[in-house]
Amino acid sequence: MTTDDALFCHRCAAELQPGAGDFYVVKIEAFADPTPPSISAEDLHRDFRAEIDRLIEQMSDLSDTEAMNQIYQKLTIYLCGPCYRKWIEDPAGEDRT
Repeated sequence: MTTDDALFCHRCAAELQPGAGDFYVVKIEAFADPTPPSISAEDLHRDFRAEIDRLIEQMSDLSDTEAMNQIYQKLTIYLCGPCYRKWIEDPAGEDRT
C-alpha cells in the first residue's frame, strides 16, 4: 500500500486515511483441520490406489487456486473504528439480532 492508494473499510466502504490512526488492519489466516485422520485396522485393508484416484477425479474440475483455497487462505482486511468495534465483538457474525 502506498500513500497514493485509496483505502476503504471492507464493511462500510468509508474512506480511510493512512496515518490518521482511524482504522485497523485485520489479518486472517484460515486452514483446514490439521488433525491427522483416525485410521482403523479396516482402513489398512482398503485399496489406496483406488481412493487416491477417486480423490483426484473429485478435484479434477478445480483450478490450483481453488484446490489450495480449500486448504489454506490468508487475507488482510481494513476496518474503520466503528466497524472494527462491531466486528471484534462478533467476528463470526453470529449475533443475528
